[in-house]
Amino acid sequence: MDKILEGLVSSSHPLPLKRVIVRKVVESAEHWLDEAQCEAMFDLTTRLILEGQDHFQRQVGHQVLEAYARYHRPEFESFFNKTFVLGLLQQGYHSLDRKDVAILDYIHNGLKLIMSCPSVLDLFSLLQVEVLRMVCERPEPQLCARLSDLLTDFVQCIPKGKLSITFCQQLVRTIGHFQCQSTQEKELREYVSQVTKVSNLLQNIWKAEPSTLLPSLQEIFASISSTDASFEPSVALASLVQHIPLQMITVLIRSLTTDPNVKDASMTQALCRMIDWLSWPLAQHVDTWVTALLKGLAGVQKFTILIDVTLLKIELVFNRLWFPLVRPGALAVLSHMLLSFQHSPEAFHVIVPHVVHLVHSLRSDGLPSSTAFLVQLTELIHCMMYHYSGFPDLYEPILEAVKDFPKPSEEKIKLILNQSAWTSQSNALASCLSRLSGKSETGKTGLINLGNTCYMNSVIQALFMATDFRRQVLSLNLNGCNSLMKKLQHLFAFLAHTQREAYAPRIFFEASRPPWFTPRSQQDCSEYLRFLLDRLHEEEKILKVQASRKLSESLSCPETSLQEVAGQAAALTAAPYTSDGEKTLIETMFGGKLQTHICCLNCRSTSQKVEAFTDLSLAFCPSSSVDNLSFQDPASSPNAQDGGPVGFCASSPSEEPGAYDPVTAAFVCDSALSERRAGSPPDKFCCAENTSVPSEPSKNFVNKDVPQNLGADATPSVTDLLNYFLAPEILTGDNQYYCENCASLQNAEKTMQITEEPEYLILTLLRFSYDQKYHVRRKILDNVSLPLVLELPVKRTTSFSSLSESWSIDVDFTDISESLAKKLKPSGTEEDRCPRPVPYLLSSVVVHSGVSSESGHYYSYARNVTGTGAPYRPCHHHPEARALASAQGHLLESPSAVVEQDLENKEISKEWFLFNDSRVTFTSFQSVQKITSRFPKDTAYVLLYRKQNSTNALSGNNSASGLWVNGDPPLQKELMDAITKDNILYLQEQELNARARALQAASASCSFRPNGFDDNDPPGSCGPTGGGGGGGFNTVSRLVF
Repeated sequence: MDKILEGLVSSSHPLPLKRVIVRKVVESAEHWLDEAQCEAMFDLTTRLILEGQDHFQRQVGHQVLEAYARYHRPEFESFFNKTFVLGLLQQGYHSLDRKDVAILDYIHNGLKLIMSCPSVLDLFSLLQVEVLRMVCERPEPQLCARLSDLLTDFVQCIPKGKLSITFCQQLVRTIGHFQCQSTQEKELREYVSQVTKVSNLLQNIWKAEPSTLLPSLQEIFASISSTDASFEPSVALASLVQHIPLQMITVLIRSLTTDPNVKDASMTQALCRMIDWLSWPLAQHVDTWVTALLKGLAGVQKFTILIDVTLLKIELVFNRLWFPLVRPGALAVLSHMLLSFQHSPEAFHVIVPHVVHLVHSLRSDGLPSSTAFLVQLTELIHCMMYHYSGFPDLYEPILEAVKDFPKPSEEKIKLILNQSAWTSQSNALASCLSRLSGKSETGKTGLINLGNTCYMNSVIQALFMATDFRRQVLSLNLNGCNSLMKKLQHLFAFLAHTQREAYAPRIFFEASRPPWFTPRSQQDCSEYLRFLLDRLHEEEKILKVQASRKLSESLSCPETSLQEVAGQAAALTAAPYTSDGEKTLIETMFGGKLQTHICCLNCRSTSQKVEAFTDLSLAFCPSSSVDNLSFQDPASSPNAQDGGPVGFCASSPSEEPGAYDPVTAAFVCDSALSERRAGSPPDKFCCAENTSVPSEPSKNFVNKDVPQNLGADATPSVTDLLNYFLAPEILTGDNQYYCENCASLQNAEKTMQITEEPEYLILTLLRFSYDQKYHVRRKILDNVSLPLVLELPVKRTTSFSSLSESWSIDVDFTDISESLAKKLKPSGTEEDRCPRPVPYLLSSVVVHSGVSSESGHYYSYARNVTGTGAPYRPCHHHPEARALASAQGHLLESPSAVVEQDLENKEISKEWFLFNDSRVTFTSFQSVQKITSRFPKDTAYVLLYRKQNSTNALSGNNSASGLWVNGDPPLQKELMDAITKDNILYLQEQELNARARALQAASASCSFRPNGFDDNDPPGSCGPTGGGGGGGFNTVSRLVF
């Protein structure tokens, strides 16, 4: 029968006839044959299968062999023995090489035919050894795929015990050697299919024998971390990643990133190759593992690796976005790489030139998946342009390309950036190490205490959080200038963009410290703030004069001396400004005007004076401050003797020794304070249009709504103190007014009103009073309610605009029935003659912690408030609001109900920050309000309010043009380069520190107090959660930190 079959398949008969005869041969397999005939048939069919010249011959061989092996199983078992199979695997078959896939297919089919025979066990044992040998010979993908098919069907052929580990490791190495030279789609699909079969085999082995998984993963890492330039592991290793349980991410990443035997070069190679895996189609979770490794390296502060890999691979990752199969994973990795690379724009700018082309291409295909992807990509791009806003020339084409896609809110952008930075990655890999340095979860930067410099730190943070002021400072072009404003710009830029947890402002401190401030000693933050603003104002005036002088020199004008320049600057300072164009930045942001009106009660002549101010110093009502003055002897207290001072810009020298020298201030108005010595509170308020001077000199004016005898539970508000400041008073006794008309001291009525409001209103609460008996400055510890919304009464007067700032005028009172106010005011409506309430939003609060001015600590609460916001509903629209009638108009008091309503308004009360030197944490307005009730020695001292719904005159051409991508202006290249350089230095410092800590990890202490919320210790304390230095909170001699 074998001769007949052999002649048939090699004959030239028609194929249909051959098939009929082959069918007869297959049917004859049921008949008995002797052993020699069976062996001859098996030998022929084997030859046809392995060496058949065409598909028909191989097909005939399979059909006949299966039929005869089924009916003559003992004979086939004798034929298909260990010796025969071993010869096939080691020597091949005749001219057929042993590595030919046909041999493995033949053995695979043979095993199926003798599966029920006892001798199959011997074959399994043989194959367990042979498959390991084959894998060690690095078979090609096709042969390895056929071997995987065999082992998948016959798991008994897989090596057992220790050999199974070796087999898996060798199989991983084999995959690492896979290559596909073809670029044709058909061949590529076949290649991917072959690799998938091999990876599925490994997955099955890992599931059956879990002990093989970790050694296999170690072998994977060894392959991809190899620094041998002659060997490049195959991207096919990516097919294994999807089979690694995600639950092992933490363990594996910890093992990799903390293993001291893994060198940086090897880790860099491994990470680069894992990123290359993103190009492998159908592989799942590659992006998850790549991102996890990036975070793990950030957690142990190996920033050098991260920087090198990001700059090397960022463009490759971006290019993967062109391919839909791998686009989701590539976008995930790209997002993490860009958002975490926050110390420099270098990585982002590598891909910037390619963004527009990709966006246009994906928009043109019109696929829903492309549109959804573009929404995600646009959000990522907006985040990066927000963080690096100093390159409008690069970003404008991108903004144009993505203008139709939604832009994320600023709050969302900040949240994304804060959570993604390298320095914000939590290190769960080595819990015994100290907390990683880096920005807190707030994304804000602290200021390092340089030795009792908390007074400066708290003020700087308050000014930095004054959003519009900060933006104007950052937008100034100060190249080539070494002014104090330049240093402030430098400081603001670092606070905004540094990666450091806290910045050391040494240069700015040395430049801004008042000459009379002793280094490393306690100072007054309010005094420092006034000096700083005055310096900045004076400096800008001088620079303007110098600029005009250079212009004059260019026009061949006579030269002027430095003294003349200073004199011109002083003249500019003293002269009243008439337009915003002539104002300095400080005047524009913080400058206001106050008009003082004094009427002699004898001759009825009046004088008026208009003065500029940058802050208002608010004294406490005498009845509420005397009882609570800490450590104060009532008999010796100035407040007890004369009713308490009403401050304006600075304290009187007799009450605040060592305070800011008013002579050095450009437009700090002290005269109001010197004129308004403590007098008894007024008795009565009248409407301004009905004002008449009483004939009895002894009659006082009283504000009915300013409490005169507050109970123990009553809490005055800032509105109360402001009303008291603006309340009319009678100058009598030692405070009598010198009337030029009478040429003698006379009793007089004094009123004050604000005629021009500032953009930022600075209020200083006069908490320090001089004790004449003990010759020390005592602190008033009264709690003060801080309204979120404050209404400032402003009475604009145009009739005096052409007059000088200080002048007097005599008025003839022959017609007593006509009020003085009507004679002095221009004609107008009823509303024009009353103050108009201007709404302000609370921006920041500087808190003093301590019992006296000689001890304590400063810290500040602040939030981002801009001049434009949601429509504001004035407090007087509330049914409980009241208008207080006074000699100058209405003083509005915001009721507590309105404040409570404001507390519930998320747009107003969210995102408060606590700045405590190096430490910055989230907080809430409730914490700001309750700080004194929780910690009696911690009291609000300096307040910053931002005028609402106002438009800064200096910002008209910036944000509207689209150049200020994140609301802040683009930084000068000099500043950006300095920040980038410092950020790289910081990352290197962190990496060195991390390596040093890792060496000491075995003996390191695990105890540290988390950087948590401020519910236990007072924020101003020097405990573990405080921002101060050494010494206990109750230490009397504790210095200001």
